[in-house]
Amino acid sequence: MGLNDPQWGNRNNGGPPDLEELLRKLNEKIAGVMGGKGGKGKSGGNEPVKGFGPGIGLIAAIAALIWIGSGFYIVDASQRGVVLRFGKYLEATEPGPRWHLPFPVETVEIVNLSQVRTVEVGYRDNVKNKMLKESLMLTDDENIIDIQFAVQYFLKDPADYLFNNRMPDENVRQAAETAIREVVGKSKMDFVLYEGREQVAASATKLMQDILDRYKSGILISKLTMQNAQPPEQVQAAFDDAVKAGQDRERQKNEGQAYANDVVPRASGTAARLIQEAEGYRQSVIANAEGDASRFKQILVEYEKAPAVTRERMYLDMMQQVMGNISKVMIDQKNGNSLLYLPLDKLIESTRAAGAAADTSPATSQSSDNTAAQRARDSLLGRDREAR
Repeated sequence: MGLNDPQWGNRNNGGPPDLEELLRKLNEKIAGVMGGKGGKGKSGGNEPVKGFGPGIGLIAAIAALIWIGSGFYIVDASQRGVVLRFGKYLEATEPGPRWHLPFPVETVEIVNLSQVRTVEVGYRDNVKNKMLKESLMLTDDENIIDIQFAVQYFLKDPADYLFNNRMPDENVRQAAETAIREVVGKSKMDFVLYEGREQVAASATKLMQDILDRYKSGILISKLTMQNAQPPEQVQAAFDDAVKAGQDRERQKNEGQAYANDVVPRASGTAARLIQEAEGYRQSVIANAEGDASRFKQILVEYEKAPAVTRERMYLDMMQQVMGNISKVMIDQKNGNSLLYLPLDKLIESTRAAGAAADTSPATSQSSDNTAAQRARDSLLGRDREAR
């Protein structure tokens, strides 16, 4: 009789149904399904049901096989299996097909080691969605800057990652914030914002890894990427003006340095040239003076030997030097009033014209001109001596 039978509760003087009878009928139905033959017992009897034992054994065998089969699992190449026995760490299994004692004796946690995990500090999902409590930091020169960065990491020890960390992502975020605050607190503002961003990221990565290793977190930091670094929005305009003024100062310094680099070498070259010219002039004057002094000494020696001849020779040399630069010669004879004129200039010009026409022998023509002029001067000098 089912529990939803409308006659339930009306039999046996309104009392509850006989549980033994219900169990007996249930055993007969199970035995019929399993192919056994159940005996009919009397109402209220305790006679056992025949054929029920083999069905229960088969069910138990199938359940045992299913239970044993549930212990098989496969670990991929990028994963590691962590086996727990009654909740306690037992071993870490390598990639491949594996088996463990099924639940509830042992359980397996599959951990992906190659997956790159990312933690954002100072923002969430977008740099515009800032977290000011994390991003605002104080520098060594007592300036406040706003920094957002992302940390990428993966796992190196699955057991440490599972059992030594309650909230791994939060631990990485706190370690990253601690490390970056320490590095920024020891650096100048301009260094963090401009030329030292890569050094700040490298130093913070090393310090963060040291912190996580002390925690035995089983985490390996892959990269720290600076997303944004700037002054707070409230002072951004003033900071831009200061940066522009600094750039103008650097530009003017560079222009002045370029002008100095252009003018100073020129001035140095001019000074060196003038010094060399003065030195050359000094050497020339000294050499000429020494030569004149030596020549005067030699003439003095000859003059002391024959003063008249030496004076005469000096006079002739001087006249030859003076007359050699003019084209006309005039001779005044003492015994007559006639003035002798020799057109030496026309003679020299005709001689030069003839020498220019004869291109093959310019040196010969010039020597002949010199010879003719020399002969004319010698004849004139001879006449002057005879007149004296």
